[in-house]
Amino acid sequence: MSNSNSMWGGRFGDGPGVIMREINASIPFDKRLWQEDIAGSKAHADMLATAGIISSADNAAIQQGLDAIYAEYQANGVPEDLALEDIHMVTETRLRDLVGEPAARLHTARSRNDQVATDFRLWVRNATQEIDSGLRAFQSALVARAEEHTDSIMPGFTHLQVAQPVTLGHHLMAYYEMAKRDRSRFADCRGRLNLSPLGAAALAGTSFPIDRAATAAALGFDGPMGNSLDAVSDRDFALEFLTAAAQTALHLSRLAEEMILWASQPFGFITLPDAWSTGSSIMPQKRNPDAAELVRGHSGRIIGCMNSLMITMKGLPLAYSKDMQDDKPPVFEAYDLLALSIAAMTGMVANVTFNAPRMREVAATGFSTATDLADWLVRAFAMPFREAHHVTGSVVKACEARGIGLSDITADDLAAINPMLAGCVLPDLSIDGSVASRTSAGGTAPVRVREAIAAAHKELQA
Repeated sequence: MSNSNSMWGGRFGDGPGVIMREINASIPFDKRLWQEDIAGSKAHADMLATAGIISSADNAAIQQGLDAIYAEYQANGVPEDLALEDIHMVTETRLRDLVGEPAARLHTARSRNDQVATDFRLWVRNATQEIDSGLRAFQSALVARAEEHTDSIMPGFTHLQVAQPVTLGHHLMAYYEMAKRDRSRFADCRGRLNLSPLGAAALAGTSFPIDRAATAAALGFDGPMGNSLDAVSDRDFALEFLTAAAQTALHLSRLAEEMILWASQPFGFITLPDAWSTGSSIMPQKRNPDAAELVRGHSGRIIGCMNSLMITMKGLPLAYSKDMQDDKPPVFEAYDLLALSIAAMTGMVANVTFNAPRMREVAATGFSTATDLADWLVRAFAMPFREAHHVTGSVVKACEARGIGLSDITADDLAAINPMLAGCVLPDLSIDGSVASRTSAGGTAPVRVREAIAAAHKELQA
């Protein structure tokens, strides 16, 4: 209790009760900020010494002590003392043990409010960089597999019905583009969060002649935040991180869902290796896509983390309230789940076996080249597309009635449907011809897919 009373100061005669101590303590989770907390303290102490607020001797003792604590935490982890509440007081108390009175001068001109805001921004900044690295590896895996399957034909779906043939390479590159946007969102988040709260103190700034620009530069920030109230109460950066994480998780979940479907026997498009599958406790034949299912499940938890912090922040008046102590667990959880999900999807993409013949077989079903016939009618007969659509629908209906494919329709059949078509020669309605014809920018034609892959290689090397 004595440590906690000392921390709270002379205002309180008694220490907290057991339940209060437990609900008030954040050290079980904010110990994760120990590297950022030490970095912030070192920068603050250097600035205080430069400004003449503390002596150079005190600063030297503080720096030496913090370096020693860094080594201790790195070797043994951060000790959890609920009486000390958080990572800031655990570290400051240990610093007092090591260097004595100079440690008591470290907290001059700052508060735990600006201290934790600084630590948390530093942590989230590092987290965005880690996620970006993971997404880059994911993109590389997608590009590598797309390059293998530039010409492999698969069904493109709408409403989960066979729609038009596309290439597997084109399909995989769609996820490359999603990941590219995800990376840009994390980059935007990193750019906006990179301002320093340190020196805002509790909420109003400080009367000491501090140099906030110096501490900002020392910690790699672009500068100090412009308003002390905003500096200690803002958690936009955490919300933006969670929003980007939720969007990324949605993209991963969509690919996971496709892999789950594709691995099922009715589809038979892929085989996941044993390393990315599990078995059944009762059915020995089963190969379950559990890794993909867990990625899909993790997306729900990540979205929940985003909602959790939004709801926590929605009604808080300025500046700091203790509710904001709950800002870190959802961010930590979302980061852990997302990093794991990215790694899992990267591994699955890199190692999955695609059943190209089966994909091709399904791509040829469902009259998937009907749109090609309608497009040909427009070009060959200057037919309005809506009329061409109607004629093609009649052709499909006739083929269904006779149990034949579009390529098997005869000229007499076409003449019976529309006299304008008497004696015409049908175009190539093969799935290969269909795919090759889709040469518009961003289309599925192999020539366009190769261009997209080449551009992706350049982007990934930049």
